[in-house]
Amino acid sequence: MSAHEQPLMVQVQGVGKRYRLGTINRQQLTDDVKAWTVKLLGLPDPTIPVGRIVTHNGSARISGRSGTSPSRCVAARWWHVGHNGAEEHHAEMLADHASTEGTIKMRGKLQPVGSGDRLHPELTGQDNIYLNGAILGMRKTEVNAKLDEIIAFSGIQHHIDTPVKRYSSGMRVRLGFAVAAHLEPEILIVDEVLSVGDAEFQRKSMGKMKDSAASGRTVIFVSHNMTAMRALCERVIWLEHGRVRMSGPTEEVVAAYQANYNQVTTERTWAVHEAPGNTVAHLRHVRACPASGGEISLIGGDAVDIEVHVDKHDPGPINVTLQVVNSDDLVVFTTGLAESNPDMLQGTGSKMVACRFPPHLFNAGEFRLNIGVISNKDSSFQESQAVAFTVVEPPRTGTWHGRRKGMFRLKIPWEIQHS
Repeated sequence: MSAHEQPLMVQVQGVGKRYRLGTINRQQLTDDVKAWTVKLLGLPDPTIPVGRIVTHNGSARISGRSGTSPSRCVAARWWHVGHNGAEEHHAEMLADHASTEGTIKMRGKLQPVGSGDRLHPELTGQDNIYLNGAILGMRKTEVNAKLDEIIAFSGIQHHIDTPVKRYSSGMRVRLGFAVAAHLEPEILIVDEVLSVGDAEFQRKSMGKMKDSAASGRTVIFVSHNMTAMRALCERVIWLEHGRVRMSGPTEEVVAAYQANYNQVTTERTWAVHEAPGNTVAHLRHVRACPASGGEISLIGGDAVDIEVHVDKHDPGPINVTLQVVNSDDLVVFTTGLAESNPDMLQGTGSKMVACRFPPHLFNAGEFRLNIGVISNKDSSFQESQAVAFTVVEPPRTGTWHGRRKGMFRLKIPWEIQHS
């Protein structure tokens, strides 16, 4: 193999798994007799009350980039995204080769990381470390060399001699990830490991996965965490209803996935009987638009005008607030009328407040607005995702046409100082 070829690490072709839904265990001998009889007659099994479901993911090939030697694979990082449950089935099929049709081919030793259910419940945490090392073909001396590092990474030093069946789910995931990440299999399948554990463990896990990919191992990361995917993955596979909907560079697939499920509404009006609110005020109309007017999508660098119309019923002061949320469900920033108007909004009747987000603020992406109304009487409400707007990349010149990283696109003044 030449130094420029990409060695094929995982190949999946026409893979599917068939599940029977409902209770399938027969409790009595008569159930078995009925099943045998109808099978001979070519009739449906009466002891299975619900039908079947079949999932497919089509075909996929995951290759690694060649490294300093022909046999070394470097940083093939993929992400599977889809409906809840679908991608977990595919991770299970890859980990166990448990498909009922199609073929799965892998090059190298594989270690799955998921809920920690692959740890033997009757063995202690330390015994499970040795067991997993033996499964991967490691000698005891090799495991001993990594034992202290694995235990320290897991953060369960005080429970390492306790049987795993007494661990919490978080402790099992911690130990399972620590074992898999440090015993250095060629292929690592990580299934939603970042959904448990505290912030420190998640930070360590992210760093370890980056190190694993950079050192030459193939990491297949299964998750719904968009932020983690952008940080970890070079390419993405989007699964929908068990089939490959799209695969390609991370930013392209994530943008397509989010656009498919997010409906951008830049202006919204509520009828009187539908308007969100309470006895203090009701929202009637919200609008987000480019300050220059025109298109719904804003070109990066445009200012954004926000208008909020309310029907105010109580004469006391109220504050109108905005939360700007990005496509990863992160609150980018919060602002409110009271910041510039300490007296806030008073009186009754139809009222309108407005603000302008300055130019060169937002990076390319989709942003949603949560509108809140707060009164001094502690009577408040919030309308989540009231409206949304999209910022697109401005026209480019030059050779680089990628997406600038980060939430903001601030125009920071620079100067050249001559020494």
